[in-house]
Amino acid sequence: MSLVKVTVDNNTYEVEKDSLLIDLLIKENLRVPYFCYHEALGADGNCRMCMVEIEGQKRPQIACDTPVKDGMVVYSQGKKLPIKKIRRDILELELINHPVDCPICDQAGECSLQEYYMEYGLHDSHMYGLDKVTHHKHIDLGSNVMLDQERCVLCARCTRFTANITHTHELGIVGRGDEAHITTMPGRKLDNPYAMNVVDLCPVGALTSKDFRFAQRVWFLESSESVCTHCAKNCNIYIDHNKLKYQDENIYRFRPRKNLEVNGFFICNEGRLSYKNLLNNRMIKSTHVNEKDILKNSIEKAKAIAVLVDASLFNEEIEMIKEFSEKIGAKLYCPQDTYIDEEFEDDMLRSKYKIANIKTIQNLNILDEMPKDADLVINFNHPDITKIDSKEIISFQTHKFELETILTIPIATYVENSGSFTNIDGITQHLKKAITLNEPIPTIAQWFKRLEL
Repeated sequence: MSLVKVTVDNNTYEVEKDSLLIDLLIKENLRVPYFCYHEALGADGNCRMCMVEIEGQKRPQIACDTPVKDGMVVYSQGKKLPIKKIRRDILELELINHPVDCPICDQAGECSLQEYYMEYGLHDSHMYGLDKVTHHKHIDLGSNVMLDQERCVLCARCTRFTANITHTHELGIVGRGDEAHITTMPGRKLDNPYAMNVVDLCPVGALTSKDFRFAQRVWFLESSESVCTHCAKNCNIYIDHNKLKYQDENIYRFRPRKNLEVNGFFICNEGRLSYKNLLNNRMIKSTHVNEKDILKNSIEKAKAIAVLVDASLFNEEIEMIKEFSEKIGAKLYCPQDTYIDEEFEDDMLRSKYKIANIKTIQNLNILDEMPKDADLVINFNHPDITKIDSKEIISFQTHKFELETILTIPIATYVENSGSFTNIDGITQHLKKAITLNEPIPTIAQWFKRLEL
């Protein structure tokens, strides 16, 4: 890799030759506005907001489509050229037909247009006596995506995503001038497994999530870094959650988090919506209060014990359960067929294993079969426990399901706990606890300590 020296605002940086100037500005947190550029989509150069002054150039240049050269001198806010005024004038054009509906827009609080409007002080309109050009609002594009054509700034991020990332080509820009607008191709809906990423790509409130619309104002949300557990890829996400007065903590959405080694910039639709089942139908309390005595007596009188472990648990929990199995002379099982969905897998992000931690199960050589001839089965959240014919079952569960047991014990989900997952590519990621319930449910480690296992 060949490096060159570039000076921006009197500071010199070493960057890869022919890389884009805007990447350097973003990396070094040098403030420059933009709508159409995105690291995953590359340069498009249509919004013209990222104008900068480059020494030796008579006119301002867009940073998103300018490769760096050795000795280049850049003034991000201008030196001789009125860069700020140029950006302000471009922004004013964007706002001519934009509706003034920030108070009811879901993007408010995380909208680039709103942010730049405040930053560039466009508080007084120069447009008098002219009606705004109107377009369609509340258009259901499909895949849980709603379009408000009036809010669109025609940055084309969404159309480039369907053209260059998913290669499904559902979206396009039709019309000219003030009549130009985003729409789906005739007779088609937005319909691909990654379609909801256009909501994150949209820098304004033109594309919003049907699932999140009007659910919560973003400034009330707290974001926690985590991973998606819907499949073995472990895509990086933000968990946006909030605790309303007199209520328990609630999760409102998953958003993709950039990790170039794992998922890049995106997540799939199913993973994004998988938060819905996390906190519903929870196992809250044990079916008996004397858990320690029941467990101890059952283990002492059993002749053959099987332990079942779920691949949704953290590495630390699976290793702890493995040690426990060896200690009581039980075999450890994790049937894997129940996790496999061949139709779900694709060549982008989705794994056929619809569970977070199958790699650790495979690395530890845990038996991939159903236990047989055990008179006691101790289950740690594996869903196949309902298929097992055993005399006695003791089950540790995150959620309720129909099962006859002598003892059922509730355990915390991964968002209420901390630990690590190893994804299908062998990358281990450590997660911190994201939410705390009003009445916290013990983790497996806490139960082991409490039950002296």
